[in-house]
Amino acid sequence: MLRKIAFLFLFLLSYSINAQSTLPIIPKPKLLSLKETPPFSITKQTILIAPKGNLEVQYLQEVIQKQLGFELEINPVPKKSINSITLTLNPLLKKDSEEYKININSKEINIEAFNSTGHFYGIQTLNQLIEYYSNTNSPIPALTIKDQPKFKWRGMHLDVARHFFPKSDIKKYIDYLALYKMNVFHWHLTDDQGWRIEIKKYPKLTSIGAFRKESMVGHYNEQRLDGKPYGGFYTQEDIKEIVAYAKQKHITVVPEIEMPGHATAALAAYPEFSCTGGPFEVGTKWGVLDDVFCPNENTMRFLKEVLDEVLPLFPSEYIHIGGDECPKTRWHQCAKCQALIQKEGLKDEHELQSYFVSQIEKHINNKRKKIIGWDEILEGGLAPNAAVMSWRGTEGGIAAAKAKHFVVMSPGSHCYFDHYQGEQKTEPLAIGGYTPLETVYDFNPIPTELSAEESNYILGAQGNVWTEYMEDFAKVEYMAMPRMAALSEVLWGKDSYSNYANFKNRLLLHFSLLDKMKVNYSKALFEVKANISASENHLLQVELVAANPSSSIFYTLDESQPTSNSLLFAKPITIEKNTTLKAASFEGATQKSAILEQKFETHLATAATVSLKEEPSNSYKANGAFSLVDGMYGDRGKFGRDWIGFSGKDAIATIDLGSLKKVNSITIDVLSSPASWIYYPKQITVSYSENGIDYSTERNIAVQEIESSKGVVKVEIPSAYIRYIKVNAFNQGKIAEGNPGAGEPAWLFIDEIKVE
Repeated sequence: MLRKIAFLFLFLLSYSINAQSTLPIIPKPKLLSLKETPPFSITKQTILIAPKGNLEVQYLQEVIQKQLGFELEINPVPKKSINSITLTLNPLLKKDSEEYKININSKEINIEAFNSTGHFYGIQTLNQLIEYYSNTNSPIPALTIKDQPKFKWRGMHLDVARHFFPKSDIKKYIDYLALYKMNVFHWHLTDDQGWRIEIKKYPKLTSIGAFRKESMVGHYNEQRLDGKPYGGFYTQEDIKEIVAYAKQKHITVVPEIEMPGHATAALAAYPEFSCTGGPFEVGTKWGVLDDVFCPNENTMRFLKEVLDEVLPLFPSEYIHIGGDECPKTRWHQCAKCQALIQKEGLKDEHELQSYFVSQIEKHINNKRKKIIGWDEILEGGLAPNAAVMSWRGTEGGIAAAKAKHFVVMSPGSHCYFDHYQGEQKTEPLAIGGYTPLETVYDFNPIPTELSAEESNYILGAQGNVWTEYMEDFAKVEYMAMPRMAALSEVLWGKDSYSNYANFKNRLLLHFSLLDKMKVNYSKALFEVKANISASENHLLQVELVAANPSSSIFYTLDESQPTSNSLLFAKPITIEKNTTLKAASFEGATQKSAILEQKFETHLATAATVSLKEEPSNSYKANGAFSLVDGMYGDRGKFGRDWIGFSGKDAIATIDLGSLKKVNSITIDVLSSPASWIYYPKQITVSYSENGIDYSTERNIAVQEIESSKGVVKVEIPSAYIRYIKVNAFNQGKIAEGNPGAGEPAWLFIDEIKVE
């Protein structure tokens, strides 16, 4: 008997773990246990039971109507029914934890919570369960869920300044946040390219500032404009409607009113608040523009009066004031700014920015609100009560937390959803970078550099959706989804920061819900991915991976299209010569993924041992040092995964060819895109050695030669026998005044080092 009980216990434990792994609930609940009892069926006779005045039960009624096509009766008093869904208020649950419990048996689904927020999150979980089991015409299994989030700030950002989206789209975006139990919508309302919020005291902010004469098309590097007027804005009534809608979904709307930089649209309307007096036009190109607010008394009065209209519209604790990418060019040249620096005893323009932020913070604090800004507000000293949103890596967030300021983590390496998420050749145009789903999922908002006490200052994190390259809401959906789902699980709290396979399996099942919602989500997950490495004998080796492990991958090496009759991938593919690999996943004869196409150009250094003195940035690390010898060349129009980037650092690479080889030339690929703060190296030196100790310098290449070669620098070698090659690409350092990102560290991008 005891053996039978033990066996049953182990069986149920295994069943529970398996259910926890496969039920497509995102974010994953803290605890989910299946019961060995009959399941629950929702029928037209099911009754919804909730206390009077409970608004969540009406939402639950809407969810079931959308999912199952019928409307259920709501009754505050339990009837003699054996089939009901009950919302129960449980005062014993933690008051501020957003905690909920779900108990399902054959007669009832009971969702317990301390308050309506917990009920709402329980309904979102039930929504996903209903969709999953209704697809298979199955009842919902008996189970118990106990769940609550880890982080207080679980956010998503949306930029409506570069491209404007109507109220209906904003509400859809809020619905997506609600689906994943996110609770902050960061609404980026103003920038150089458009002012999107009505300010009644300053009507020209929208009559002029909300409209530009044309917009960029293609990538910034192409410098093409469409000649079509563009614009739009939200009235204060629109704002109230959207804030109220978000409140129903238990989401706080945090507005962003950019200052002191990213102000061209405002200055086009009111040039008197600039350093030069204008005239200006609303920005038509992307990037960072030099004209910013002049921090004199008149400007500060203007901004305070603007904020006096903004603050009552948003009940949020925090107001975002931007503070990022503020060029100091105009301030440096402005007599009024220099006089203010002298008067206030400030050291430089960076302290002037801190002074500006502090003045705004005092005004907002007097209105019983707090400010949050991008991590540049740390420069020159942080305002006393400000919170920091860390986007240039995690360093700013670490510094702020150590100084006992609250932090929202949003590093470009993991949280910028305007980056590419799949194979750039098949992806729609993006600003650059490569942030696939797995990278988002592997994010840990709490840096290891922080102590337990300092970690308490990390409020959470958010994903950012900048819309320069998102001209319509379908593109916003494509870039945000399903990366939003991955981030939601990070912020709800994961049991492991490396269990991506489990998340992916649940996501594959979860996609049917997004299909039902008609979400234009990215299918990058379904792509066949190629993992490139070096074999033991220094040849390129390609491992192909499909999203669904049960799929078969077929490939070709002769430039023909793969079919189910092509070569079946069973072991790593060795690349020994110039080759075009094409691959796709199949289930039977049906192709399930887009075709992966990758060209390889081999040379003497292909798959050689390579090392870097400095590691590339986490935001642009590709395959690390190996990216320099992997036979794949970066797309100059799409700054994606094949480029490695260094912020303010030199790229110093050493290649070991393995033995002495006759070398005739060395070619280095570097990139320039000033609008993205990417600059050619100021100099490249190439040296070589037989023994790795004694190097002879063959060439010093100045920036002028790099520019004339359009970033493809070829160094001829007089038929030398070489084993070791050292390439030093020297970073430009700080970006010069008058350029986008002036005063910030320049980026240096480098790709293949070709040896022939």
